Amino acid sequence: MNMKRNIQWKPVFRTLLIFALSFSAGTLGAAITHRDSPAIAASADGNWGLSFGQEGKPPVANVSADELKQYHAWYADITEEKVLYLTFDAGFENGNTPAILDALKKHHVPAAFFLVGNYLETSPELVKRMISEGHIVGNHTYYHPDMSKISTREAFEKELTSLEVLYKEITGQNMPKYYRPPQGKYSEANLEMARDMGYQTFFWSLAYVDWYQDQQPSKEEAFKKLLGRIHPGAIVLLHSTSSTNAAILDELLTKWEEMGYSFHSLDQLVQKQ
Repeated sequence: MNMKRNIQWKPVFRTLLIFALSFSAGTLGAAITHRDSPAIAASADGNWGLSFGQEGKPPVANVSADELKQYHAWYADITEEKVLYLTFDAGFENGNTPAILDALKKHHVPAAFFLVGNYLETSPELVKRMISEGHIVGNHTYYHPDMSKISTREAFEKELTSLEVLYKEITGQNMPKYYRPPQGKYSEANLEMARDMGYQTFFWSLAYVDWYQDQQPSKEEAFKKLLGRIHPGAIVLLHSTSSTNAAILDELLTKWEEMGYSFHSLDQLVQKQ
């Protein structure tokens, strides 16, 4: 690929190691909020965090929707309408994405997949399938670093533009300007840089601990969080590496539909701005 002339490549195993270590360490603070943390100190820099209160209502985030708007950033659609925005993060492919795509296709649900460089390099056919079936492929950075520690515009832009170049080589299309900070770690400067690059930044209002490969949640644990904490306008974050998610998604989508929810694309959310 021409990308090899422009990017200093590292072995895939090193990329996966960096992803695993940074994700495990960096998401610890954010992961606590996916569980049952009562409150989080408001902050314009650091880990994305949520505090859940009344069932069926949006959680309180450590940055408000109004504050995020100035950066073209979102964590939920503040609405009473029963709509959901389904998103997936993936640092690598381990065989679960096809079943997830099958369930989405069965239910005619549009989703967004936020991918890193390793995923595009190793699984281009799945990326093409996502696009052909109407899903958005968003930018999760090339190497999945802690972006809150990246202070220079040059370094920040390189993480995003490197992935854009690879995406275009694989698909022949320009990458949608949708960005999710790895591990939910961010800084106010990051949000400004992403906005200045033309990006919309997406956090989330519902997620659960689904990324540990050797500690996958049970079906019952997943449903408790994903049904009990769903709310109008939710941006849901799941990981496509999760075997639990692959196994339950068909039933989960059915249950959300039975609760009266419909599924919208992030494109529809952005159009509301």
